[in-house]
Amino acid sequence: MAKVVPFKAVKPTRDKVSLVASRSYQSYTQAEREARLDYNPFSFLHIVNPGYKYAKEISGEARYQLVKNRYLEFKEDGIFVQDKKPSFYIYKIVDRDNQEFNGIVAAASVEDYLNDVIKKHEDTIATRETVFKDYLKTVGFNAEPVLLTYPDNSEISTITNKIQEQRAEFEFTTTYRDTHYLWQIDNEAHVKTITAAFAKMETLYIADGHHRSSSSNLLCKDLKAENKNHQGNETYNFFMSFLIPESELKIHEFNRLVKDLNGFTKEEFLIKLDAIYRIENRGIMPYKPSKPHHFSMYLDGEFYSLYLRKTNYSFETSLDELDAQLLYQTILKPILGIYDLRNDNRIDYLSGKKEIVNLKSKIDSGEFKVGFGMVPATIEQMKKIADDGLKMPPKSTYIEPKLRSGVTIYEF
Repeated sequence: MAKVVPFKAVKPTRDKVSLVASRSYQSYTQAEREARLDYNPFSFLHIVNPGYKYAKEISGEARYQLVKNRYLEFKEDGIFVQDKKPSFYIYKIVDRDNQEFNGIVAAASVEDYLNDVIKKHEDTIATRETVFKDYLKTVGFNAEPVLLTYPDNSEISTITNKIQEQRAEFEFTTTYRDTHYLWQIDNEAHVKTITAAFAKMETLYIADGHHRSSSSNLLCKDLKAENKNHQGNETYNFFMSFLIPESELKIHEFNRLVKDLNGFTKEEFLIKLDAIYRIENRGIMPYKPSKPHHFSMYLDGEFYSLYLRKTNYSFETSLDELDAQLLYQTILKPILGIYDLRNDNRIDYLSGKKEIVNLKSKIDSGEFKVGFGMVPATIEQMKKIADDGLKMPPKSTYIEPKLRSGVTIYEF
């Protein structure tokens, strides 16, 4: 039984939400960040990049404290206001391709995370968990929800569809031409129905945000130990999540880029590949695979299709069926000598949402030697791997939707 509860969100005022909302800090180029910081005093980037005020790079605990200071200033100036009643929040995105994503922003249970009611499909890095936990503990809030997915549910969709007939509390369009909407659900009957509907679900799945959820677990342990009057219903026992039906989740692949051929010539490399793949030269025209276990490859100005010789590879587990794992087991590790996908600087990743020509241009520039394209994983694969207690390689999925930071904020 999943425990999903309403919370009192801190939100920008209606007139400033479009100015406050930002993408994740890392997704901006330096020039983009500086432009927003120079000309938009309301951007959430001012909170997460507090050293900008002093024209100085600040890191560690000093930065965390300044983040907290900037956040409190936004509250003091009335840019952020906290809701008076615990609520659920319908968040809708319509992207530039007219694809819709509808979900509910709510608080999910750390206990569910520990007990595997909330299932994971990715490994996390301990140092990153600890760093983000320390950050959360100092600043006292979280502005980026964990993306959770659940089976489509008629009780929830009936309520959310009805509420969306009303005028949204927030409606704003970004420079990416995505339009964002937010509705608050504070009606007690609706809150009760939604809470009960989630309580009937045996499992929720993390689609994106494994480090955020694991850091929230560490934070809960720390604050629980420090609280002599711990009751179990404190806000630190939960973490902000965006829960979206499985049918509305969009999964893209991450293509792989490698800087060298591990000492092999082009001909030697192709001969190595031939042992496990049937190779066809597709020439200079961009080529993308259309089936699982088939890959595209760009090398030395030409595209190739790679078709797995199934007699030479057996699928023993659900993880073996995943193309990101297959590529690792058959090419990246045994031929190209890449063992540590998280830390080897010879490999990089490019979202499959971007055109295959982006992969081509990075190789043509000389930055990389070879690139591999694949088809996206499916929600069924992701769930099966999580159910089996297995973990995907890093950057196996690029998942949408991507929410803006600073629209709903969860305080501990």
